[in-house]
Amino acid sequence: MAWETVIGLEIHAQLKTRSKIFSAASTAFGAEPNTQASAVDLGLPGVLPVVNKDVVRMAVKFAIATGAAIGKRSVFARKNYFYPDLPKGYQISQMDYPIVGVGSITVTLPDGTDKTVGLTRAHLEEDAGKSVHDMFEGATGIDLNRAGTPLLEIVSEPDMRSATEAVAYARHVHSLVRYIDICDGNMQEGSFRCDANVSIREMGSTELGTRTEIKNVNSFRFLERAIDFEVERQIDILEDGGRIVQETRLYDADKDETRSMRSKEEANDYRYFPDPDLPPLVIDDAFIEAVAKTMPELPAKRRSRFIDELGLTPIDAQALCADKQTANYFEAVLAGQSFAPKLASNWVLGEVFGRMNKEDVALADLPVDAAELGTLIQRVDDGTLSGKLGKQVFDALWSGEHDVDAIIDARGLKQISDTGAIEAMVDEVIAANSSQLAEYRAGKEKLLSFFVGAVMKASKGKANPAQLNQMLKEKLKG
Repeated sequence: MAWETVIGLEIHAQLKTRSKIFSAASTAFGAEPNTQASAVDLGLPGVLPVVNKDVVRMAVKFAIATGAAIGKRSVFARKNYFYPDLPKGYQISQMDYPIVGVGSITVTLPDGTDKTVGLTRAHLEEDAGKSVHDMFEGATGIDLNRAGTPLLEIVSEPDMRSATEAVAYARHVHSLVRYIDICDGNMQEGSFRCDANVSIREMGSTELGTRTEIKNVNSFRFLERAIDFEVERQIDILEDGGRIVQETRLYDADKDETRSMRSKEEANDYRYFPDPDLPPLVIDDAFIEAVAKTMPELPAKRRSRFIDELGLTPIDAQALCADKQTANYFEAVLAGQSFAPKLASNWVLGEVFGRMNKEDVALADLPVDAAELGTLIQRVDDGTLSGKLGKQVFDALWSGEHDVDAIIDARGLKQISDTGAIEAMVDEVIAANSSQLAEYRAGKEKLLSFFVGAVMKASKGKANPAQLNQMLKEKLKG
């Protein structure tokens, strides 16, 4: 039997505020346990929550970026459940009237095609605390520093049909929230987490199957593996005559499997009702217009500009625009220079990215300044350096040297483009290799690379490659 996978994602993006959603407590990561939980976060008697205006502004930015409906009147509700890391016994969230309504997100898939995923809603809520299971023998610790941290929960329609599509969508949202500067996207610190709702159905069916929810996945690689495992698990159950149980599952990366966590709750299990301590949140057109004026160029528009105005390929433009800092760095490399943007793209995606991956260096810690790289590429473009010599200068910049022209002069790396000097070396190499010359003229043209290598060795790698190749071909013909 042929099966179709149906996937929807719930993404929790921690908003980049210095204080929490309803209190002035800090949201800084890494503090000692339970040092950043205020009386408001704990819901102690006599305290009242007050909405942080910045979280409202950030939610509106997301709505504008996705073309989603903006809820000018949204309502905070209490989501009631008991868990040790939820000291109030409820979580303040939004249910019936979220601040962000229906919209859509268009994602470029790895094969270059576009996929539009419906956006059901995005609502504001506070995070819970954290249960720590590995600090105390036989006991669980509770750290309430995260309690009250502001989240924007972004809920998609079940429009994705494979783990590949789900990961592409999650990556797109990850890029978008960082572009509009509402989330730092740090998955290791829990700033960006995904819940995947997965079900399968017979191919051609329009009815949704019973879904399971894979909770709190904080890696794109794990998200793909968790979905793939869960799909295969559900297919095996149905083809063996069993039935899928609606439940929440966790992904175990060590065993590469999902396992049951608890039965899946429905909305009525949480007994949602409007929070009596928080009036409806009302925003007007003036507020929305003010937020709209702060919007940056979005990834899709920037990608199109790189293709249409700079002449980059769609693949290169996508790679450069996936991350705002990378795109900024690339444009800074181009600033004030005259070489083709494609040349800069090759250097950034090739030499720079390659070294970053090899040495595990983040872009923020890149030792090669964009202006320095621009000067280096300009020297390659104007013939001062060959590509090979340019890489030697790049190595020097990476090691901490900072003046491209000074590096070239100090190391004697300037490319030899003098026709007379190159011709003298070519004549000398040909004269010293008469047998190879005879073989070349007898039809063994692959020996051209032998002669190129010999002249390059004689010139210590400084001969202009284009001039050398042209001259050698002419000379070897006789």
